[in-house]
Amino acid sequence: MKKILIIDDEVNVAVLLSKFLTRNGFDVTTASSGNSGIEHLKNEEFDLVLCDYRLEDTDGREMLRLIKTQYPKTGVIIITGYSDIKMAVELIKMGAYDYISKPLYPDEILNTITKAIETRQALIEGDDSPTPVTKATKKTVLSDGVVVGTSRASKELFRQIELVAPTNYSVIILGESGSGKEEVAKSIHLHSHRSNQPFIAMDCGSLTKELAASEFFGHEKGSFTGAFATKIGHFEMANGGTLFLDEVGNLSYEIQAALLRTVQERKVKRIGSTKEIDLDVRIIVATNENLVDAINKGKFREDLYHRFNEFGIYLPALRERGSDIMLLAEHFLRLANQELGRNVTHFSPEVIDCFLNYRWPGNVRELKNIVRRATLISEGSEITTKSLPLEISNYKMPSDFGNPSGFGQPVYHQQQPQQEYRTEQKEPRHDLKNAALEAEYETILRVLREVNFNKTKAAEILNIDRKTLYNKMKAINLKQ
Repeated sequence: MKKILIIDDEVNVAVLLSKFLTRNGFDVTTASSGNSGIEHLKNEEFDLVLCDYRLEDTDGREMLRLIKTQYPKTGVIIITGYSDIKMAVELIKMGAYDYISKPLYPDEILNTITKAIETRQALIEGDDSPTPVTKATKKTVLSDGVVVGTSRASKELFRQIELVAPTNYSVIILGESGSGKEEVAKSIHLHSHRSNQPFIAMDCGSLTKELAASEFFGHEKGSFTGAFATKIGHFEMANGGTLFLDEVGNLSYEIQAALLRTVQERKVKRIGSTKEIDLDVRIIVATNENLVDAINKGKFREDLYHRFNEFGIYLPALRERGSDIMLLAEHFLRLANQELGRNVTHFSPEVIDCFLNYRWPGNVRELKNIVRRATLISEGSEITTKSLPLEISNYKMPSDFGNPSGFGQPVYHQQQPQQEYRTEQKEPRHDLKNAALEAEYETILRVLREVNFNKTKAAEILNIDRKTLYNKMKAINLKQ
């Protein structure tokens, strides 16, 4: 369980925030002053500190300086009022992970905290894991999704990261959904001279046309209906560091034009402001679709593509990385043990076979989720096939004899034990419920693969909304 320290002299705010985070699975301690907060830090180890910028006995700047000096493994998020936003951005440059402005919104708080903890976990490899990990594994794991293992694909990936990281080149990372594109971007940032500056990630796939400009460039209070406070844009937040734009191919053509001007001029202007802010930002973008094809179809600007494409990295799918699958699985097992307080030490030979034979349509993200789930429900020190979802434990690469179009598709049997699974192949079932479930599974999986697991596009093709797609994936135990 992750431990969070809240330092805020507004007792009501601290209590409400503490109750909310406790309900969401965090171990929370509160302090009403800077001095009492430091006392807690002396006696306990915390993953994250939420510190109000204005305290009676000190301020956020001094608290950040003390925490970064004395407890460098602890992440810091600043809680700030409207008038302190400019200072909060300066504190990010000093080493704070992010800031949260008042009034506090639960979804924003939870999202920011989760990302902060994930980032700290990627930055700091803990040495106190109960899981035995070989020296080779420790040396080969860069972050959550980047393993420098024995496969040729991984070695080439790391060579490219080492090559481009020290430069200021913009980078395009091409890879399937869930393959670890953000982790590669973090690794480039951490190996660059900007490593002590902010790394700001932005999911372009979730942006609407109306929100995109505000998210990129920020806005002034009152600049449009609903602009109740000044907002700092992602470019400004990343100033001096790295801005990572995920699923950049989903941006509207109009926003691409505005983005091109900012990238060319290296200046940004908040909506409703006349003041230009100089930028020193490295841009890394990621996509799961071929941007050259998007250019030919008139969906992506060619001039913007060439601005981004100073260096290109192809991120191999997990199924192309061979023995690295188990290096990653060991790494995720160690992280899951830390997170859940478990002592699961290894995978059974049957599980290893399943992992190496499975096609991993959800890539690294799917592997991480599977290992976390298996660690949680395993009864002993070993993860067995009983802890795996059926689409993995019952996965079988079908023969291409008589079924060329089905090559590479998983054979999936809903809620059938393995012994029955063998006999069921000889005699077709006439169970309409199971037949419907399997047909739905195959249709959803086929469409997801066609669109590289972009759920928004898949929902459009299937003529259902995104929430319904998630519910159906959950119902058929298809995890992504």
